[in-house]
Amino acid sequence: MQLTSSHPRTRPIAAGHLRAFEAVARHLNFRAAAEELSLTQSAVSRQIQALEDEVGTALFLRHTRAVELTSAGSQLLRAASMALERVDAAVRQIRQSAGRKSVAITTWASFASMWLIPRLEAFQRDHPDIDIRIDATDSAVDLATSDVDLALRYAVPQVMPANAQRLFGEQLTPVASPWLLKAHPIQSVEDLSRCALIEAGDAHRTRHLEWLTWQRWLDTYGAPPPPASGKRARSLPAKLSPQRWMYFNYASQIVQAALTGQGVALARLPLVAESLASGALVEPLPHARLDSPLAYWLLVAPRSVQRPEVKAFSNWLLQQAAATREAIGEVPDPDTVDNID
Repeated sequence: MQLTSSHPRTRPIAAGHLRAFEAVARHLNFRAAAEELSLTQSAVSRQIQALEDEVGTALFLRHTRAVELTSAGSQLLRAASMALERVDAAVRQIRQSAGRKSVAITTWASFASMWLIPRLEAFQRDHPDIDIRIDATDSAVDLATSDVDLALRYAVPQVMPANAQRLFGEQLTPVASPWLLKAHPIQSVEDLSRCALIEAGDAHRTRHLEWLTWQRWLDTYGAPPPPASGKRARSLPAKLSPQRWMYFNYASQIVQAALTGQGVALARLPLVAESLASGALVEPLPHARLDSPLAYWLLVAPRSVQRPEVKAFSNWLLQQAAATREAIGEVPDPDTVDNID
């Protein structure tokens, strides 16, 4: 769509719609951009339309299931991205110089949505003068070169640096919605065959994350030993074949599927402790928890360790971690957690 006018536009455009434009251009998806900006999809669409009216030409090609940038859109994106980055950096500097305290945290999306964000209101209530910024990404951020103050990581102890503070360990346990268990009671491992089994889709790709698989759990609680050749069987024995498999990339998706009664999930206990306490999820085989070598860790950027607001948030995180350890019944090993007190 080419917008035309008998008079060339000479006045500068209003800057208000540029952030919506940048989000849509980055995702190439109006819905994803709307979710990021906490707006409705129609509101984002109206902002883009208004921006195109001001610019005088189409910025996106709309297809049935996707959008793509026009050449004009690509040109504007290059300028807008750099401009918004500079504006955001300037605002952060101004806030700091004006006395606003802030803490930037990097972690992965599922941990942010399932553990960190539900608890943040309590911290912000006690510390209204501290701004919180969460960068949820699956890529590890280098604390030495980024503007992030804290990192929350998920790893085995062997790969963590000496200054890492252990928050809590992990066990894997089957969980399901109470109404699914009412229709399909689970009192033994064999009863799992009447349900769909839900697990992490990418867990088989790495050695450590293989602990998140049903096969690993069944090796301990009901699967037959591996074949004589030593190769691990990738399917369950016939008597334990589930109705179907469901695979998801994120822990939050796995738990959401279990909450809506779509199957039995092999869940990470620290991330579902609240749902179990509220009764939204049920642990049908509570004596069949599988200890995992993975744990959750806190890292503080060296340049940020002395800032009072970072200390306050770190101490609060450690208090929340202690509550989680109590909720999951973990008795920490003093040799591994001396530095969290």
